[in-house]
Amino acid sequence: MIKINRSQNGIFEIEKNGVRKILLTNDEKVEFIYFENKTIAFIRSKLGYPAYYPVNELKIEKPIKAVLMDLDGTSVHSEGFWMWIIQLTISSLIENSSFKFEEVDLPFISGHSVSEHLQYCINKYCPGKTVEEARKYYYQHTEREMKKVAEGKGRVDAFKVASGLKDFLLKLKSKNVKIALVTSGLYQKAYPEILAAFRQMNFKEKPEDFYDSIVTAGFSIKKGAVGTLGELQAKPHPWLYAEACKIGLGIPFSQRHSVVGIEDSGAGVCAINLAGFSAIGKKGGNIEESGTLSMCKHYSNSFEEIYNLII
Repeated sequence: MIKINRSQNGIFEIEKNGVRKILLTNDEKVEFIYFENKTIAFIRSKLGYPAYYPVNELKIEKPIKAVLMDLDGTSVHSEGFWMWIIQLTISSLIENSSFKFEEVDLPFISGHSVSEHLQYCINKYCPGKTVEEARKYYYQHTEREMKKVAEGKGRVDAFKVASGLKDFLLKLKSKNVKIALVTSGLYQKAYPEILAAFRQMNFKEKPEDFYDSIVTAGFSIKKGAVGTLGELQAKPHPWLYAEACKIGLGIPFSQRHSVVGIEDSGAGVCAINLAGFSAIGKKGGNIEESGTLSMCKHYSNSFEEIYNLII
């Protein structure tokens, strides 16, 4: 992580008011402010709504009662598809059908919330536009393409199930370990993706019948329709993981050490930890690049390895 002398909002500074050190994740999403007897996390926000959270003691106690799993990058590989949707969105916004992203854009159009992706693109490619305008096109493209996916049509390379996922899920079920799927993706994005994955794995059950809990970022806010806080409470905020465990699985905070979370992103690792659970990092994402590797209890290359670690 990056050592900084002062928090972004100027409230905390090293050697003042008991602050020992301040570390910032390499992706500049979360600051950790260290005092003698406690640590707090400050989640920055590109949308203007930062937040503070306590950092709790983390450990793993067996037998494991529940496994909380990320979707994109961990269970299913879909990053390229969603970057393509963002590209279509900006293409529509600037009325240029030949628009393509540059290589340097890629870290800023993955791993964040949709609104943060769009804000980055607007700042760079069309400063006169607004996120609200961009979201209109984004959901037009998303709904069209995800409808095709749900019907078994659409891009054949859109989603690919992570290697070993099916065996991992079935073995957890055989041990009566509860399984929750947790994603920062909005429901209309996430559910067709999960459905496509279940088809690839030849599961007879629907996702909602197989998983003990599924928590998404909710529904997009549109004129005249019900929406949620999904864009503001997304990872690295802890609420999706906290809700999956406490509300979805019925496991109280006092039993959190018997719960683990699996993530491939730095934002996801922070979310798991801040919800009070131990994180197991899965290689292939941006955990090392984000500086959050030290926040993982284990860092594994395969689901088989993860299973042997926790069971």
